[in-house]
Amino acid sequence: MIRRLLPGHLALYVLKQNMFLMCVTLGVGTGIYLLSDLFDRLDDFIEAGLGAGTILRYFIVKMPLIFSQILPAVFLISMTIQLCVMARSKELLALRTGGLSLAWFLRFFVVYAVIWSFGQLLFSQVIGVYGEQEAYRIWKEDVRKNQLDRRVLHNIWLKEGRFVVEAQEVMPFANRAKDITLYEFAEDNGGINRVITSESAEVSDKYGWKLENAVELSPDRFASRKHPIFTIPIKINLEVFKVVDPDIDPAQLPLWQLNKVIAQLEQSGSRVDELRTAWHSKWSYAFSLLTMALVSLALVTITENIYLNIGLGLALTFVYYALFMLGASAGDSGFMPPIVAAWLGNILVSSLALIRIGWVLIPESAGKYINRLKKADLQR
Repeated sequence: MIRRLLPGHLALYVLKQNMFLMCVTLGVGTGIYLLSDLFDRLDDFIEAGLGAGTILRYFIVKMPLIFSQILPAVFLISMTIQLCVMARSKELLALRTGGLSLAWFLRFFVVYAVIWSFGQLLFSQVIGVYGEQEAYRIWKEDVRKNQLDRRVLHNIWLKEGRFVVEAQEVMPFANRAKDITLYEFAEDNGGINRVITSESAEVSDKYGWKLENAVELSPDRFASRKHPIFTIPIKINLEVFKVVDPDIDPAQLPLWQLNKVIAQLEQSGSRVDELRTAWHSKWSYAFSLLTMALVSLALVTITENIYLNIGLGLALTFVYYALFMLGASAGDSGFMPPIVAAWLGNILVSSLALIRIGWVLIPESAGKYINRLKKADLQR
């Protein structure tokens, strides 16, 4: 039957097999993840006195995050099982005897993995981000009793145009700051025009910074003035500093919002290597599915043993995760450019898999070309 399959029918046949295996593997992986997470956090839930509804809500909203995290490994396992089963049942041999080479499977699974990668990116940045933020809120507010809107950052510096602001305390969720010193420089940076100190400030997009009980010092005139309210047209909104809270992972922000935050922090003179690395990492992690597809194809050219291939595949998955984390650390510290650091794992593991696939494909293609030449000579 397999010999009579046309490429279009074969694509549908392979697609159905893979989707079934993906669903089964994803279900098993999600169940194992949820059980381990439940046993790890159960004591905290009981100690906090949470009801079953809140606990259930926590795990339901966390499921999209779980899907996003385990999908690369799920994709590799399902594809490895599928190819090994096809090899052991002689389906791959029949297809290759019928003239279908490894190149067809390479093209099919590359396109298939790219489609999944875009789907993974969209899913993780919409549903996944909401679920992660809601699970974080439940854990911090209901379990840890830590109100997010009371979080305070200390010793924050801002820069916009001719203004440099030092704030001893910043409350990003309330858009307020305390113990502020503002320096206004001359147009040619030749000196300081004014130094303004204030006990507190309210920040808004419409009015800028509204300083309360401000003292204005003019060094050139050796004069000072007090202002109950003093408004400075600085457009930096303190909400952008939610992301630099050490308890908040920058990856919680969706791509478009993170990109906006990076632009705003750059304007304020802040270092954004860590956030740029996180932005590129979202793309690279989504496209790790393409890397896993190449690894699966490479493994099936080495051995048809399903258990050995799953073991080797999982080992390479751990290698990929290690390289991914290593690259993220290198990008955060500025040791490597963020885009290179974020894609380090994809580049190295994919290159290794492509070398093996090329090692098999090149002789196979050369042999087919020689056979065509021989047939042409015989026809003459």
